[in-house]
Amino acid sequence: MDESLANTVRAEARAWLEANWNPELGLVEWRNKLADSGWGVPHWPKQWYGRDLPVALVPVVEEEFARLGAVGVAKAGIRTLAAATILAHGTDFHKEKYLRRILTGEDTWCQLFSEPGSGSDLAGAVTRADFKGNKWVINGQKVWTTSAHRAQWGLLLARANWDVAKHKGLAYFILDMKQPGVQVHPLRQMNGHASFNQVFFTDAIVEPEFLMAEVGDGWKVATTTLMHERRGADGLRSWATATNLKGRIYDEERAEVATTMEPYKWYPQRAGRVDLVLERARATGKINDPVVRQEIAKLLIMSKAAEWTARRARAAQEQGRPQGPEGSLGKLVASHVARAAARIHTHISGADALLSGEDGPMNGVIPEILVSVPAVSIAGGTDEIQRNIIAERVLRMPKEPSVDTDKPFRDVPRNIVST
Repeated sequence: MDESLANTVRAEARAWLEANWNPELGLVEWRNKLADSGWGVPHWPKQWYGRDLPVALVPVVEEEFARLGAVGVAKAGIRTLAAATILAHGTDFHKEKYLRRILTGEDTWCQLFSEPGSGSDLAGAVTRADFKGNKWVINGQKVWTTSAHRAQWGLLLARANWDVAKHKGLAYFILDMKQPGVQVHPLRQMNGHASFNQVFFTDAIVEPEFLMAEVGDGWKVATTTLMHERRGADGLRSWATATNLKGRIYDEERAEVATTMEPYKWYPQRAGRVDLVLERARATGKINDPVVRQEIAKLLIMSKAAEWTARRARAAQEQGRPQGPEGSLGKLVASHVARAAARIHTHISGADALLSGEDGPMNGVIPEILVSVPAVSIAGGTDEIQRNIIAERVLRMPKEPSVDTDKPFRDVPRNIVST
């Protein structure tokens, strides 16, 4: 990092914040000021609410926000994936319509990828996109869609051409989730939350200008979304949390966390809560058990190695390198860390880990960890998918033989009948 440039950026960010930060502003009002200034996302292009700064300088700016306790732009949730995808593939129309409202938090998003019949085979999507008259008509079903019950907009992957190979027949749309042709049904999870949904489309409409890229390029756009998602699953990502500071903007931020960000509140438990392991071991006396202590040491070593892997991915991003398989490496190791942490929490708490709610250890946090951790190995692509990516793209191993990548998709046997 150029220290001279870093010092200049720090001084400019500090001066702007000291002149403009006011905790009595409304949350959206303040975020609009950030969008106009470029300090909310300084690594974005100047034309689109940034300052064209290297990604390596973002932490410098964030330190100045933290110093004043200043609230940043809306960064958590699927909206971050929407912004990254629109920046990479969207038209100026898409960027003008959506990016500012993503930063202000006025719009919420969901990711309409997974389907009941295709599992991890995302390219096997059978939700239909048919061009009728002068608009796209969508019919089908998606599942495991986080925040669909709150979202205004969805990132939709659908099949627009059945007569080419499965990866070549996909289209990527921005879909209005509030229209009559979209029905959202929450799914209750075993940890008691209802973050996920199944979504049904019955003649839902997408106007032509909301197609992102060309028909047939849907897989390429979806890959961008997934790579950003996997890079964000490396264990260093933090979800929005409320503060106890006083002021109108903090009150509105707390309300946002309690509503828009509510579906994500169990995500720290999904990651295994390595941060609680030593605390729990000391509180229960298990720290004196040599076997448990050895397992804790293994976990902390693995967790630190995962952090370093994540920082390698950050360094690649700072150097301007495109999204690559390092996201899969980070996601896979995060799954191993989460499962190891869940095992150790079980060793520490014993049978008490079966007690949920207020009766459970740490008011139910520990049992919530145990029933939430399995999700980390599934969401954003299963562990098996990540191993395939690593094997093929990192180790350069040959791909497994496939019987469905070259033939027209309508001729591929499936476990869902599509008309």
